[in-house]
Amino acid sequence: MPVVNRIADYAEEMKGWRRALHQIPELGLDLPKTAAFVAERLREIGVDEIHEGIAQTGIVALIEGQGEGPTIGLRADMDALPMTEETGAAYASTHAGAMHACGHDGHTTMLLGAAKYLTETRKFSGRVALIFQPAEENIGGGRIMVEEGIMDRFDIGEVYALHNAPGLPEGYFLTTPGPIMAAVDTFHINIKGLGGHGAMPHEARDPVVAACAIATAIQTIVSRNHHALGDLVVSVTQIHTGTIDNVIPETAYINGTVRTFDKSVQAMVRRRMEEICAGQAIAYGVEAVLEYEEGYPPTVNDPEKASFATGVAKDISGDDRVQGQASREMGAEDFGYMLEARPGAYLFVGQGDSAGLHHPAYDFNDDIAPIGASFFARLVEKAQPLG
Repeated sequence: MPVVNRIADYAEEMKGWRRALHQIPELGLDLPKTAAFVAERLREIGVDEIHEGIAQTGIVALIEGQGEGPTIGLRADMDALPMTEETGAAYASTHAGAMHACGHDGHTTMLLGAAKYLTETRKFSGRVALIFQPAEENIGGGRIMVEEGIMDRFDIGEVYALHNAPGLPEGYFLTTPGPIMAAVDTFHINIKGLGGHGAMPHEARDPVVAACAIATAIQTIVSRNHHALGDLVVSVTQIHTGTIDNVIPETAYINGTVRTFDKSVQAMVRRRMEEICAGQAIAYGVEAVLEYEEGYPPTVNDPEKASFATGVAKDISGDDRVQGQASREMGAEDFGYMLEARPGAYLFVGQGDSAGLHHPAYDFNDDIAPIGASFFARLVEKAQPLG
């Protein structure tokens, strides 16, 4: 069963929605124009209920099916990234310093397309909760929506989401049972030494040398404290210190990210970082203070729901264009909070050859919007069939 014919009929309209959203990228929880656009489309579509202002600018819309049944949740993220667009598109961002470099404009469009079809046909029992979420890229809008009670308030029993995947063939689906995306933590290390003249290092306590030693030692956590066949990433991404060639600075700063799937591994990394900072501080005669922030949890698919979603994807794209036992990714997703609250699944859908996610030349492929919308629609019809 390929793309739903009726949804294929919406292709040009969906392209218009997506490109309109692309021009008004907004960041974090503050998405007034984006939320207003989505709410207006939902009113035109004729959904039964629209609940706005959740997690500041998030929306949950409800579509009633035919007869009694459970509620299935479908989620799309709406926020953009703080980047300057370099696509050269006629519909490029009109908001300086912000762009849809991750395809959330496309995810929102796919869910709107599914909403239009499901509202027209209503070939399902129970109801659908359409979750339009802010602040996936930072802050954790998914966490806030869960904390504000959307799962209980709307009696959502299971929840699903899609994300586009550059480089994966157009319309190809990937998912896996269990963990699919990693937990993400952030670390900050502030080093304080004693500044001095670059020609007289013996009179100083150099934080630069200490910072280099700490950054190097941190790399041994993966190579020497963790099983070689396990999944773990520890990356130092920033070192800031100094102002000029002949001054030893007073301070240095190190920042980076940790990606894990297992709580025990996460705890080990944190413990080793504390030990490394303490030991290197003594070795170099400086102070080194670690601030370790636990971020998004891992995104963990319910095995039964992932298998079910894999079957739906095969209905849309064919058996040979769906991989239901894919390798997990070290990226992170705040949809993990929703999957902690309810069983469900997260899938990737191929966008074909394009610039990568978070690249200034990235642009969502409008041709895959009907594919994603068809997936959502068939998912609902198969999960909650009539009769």
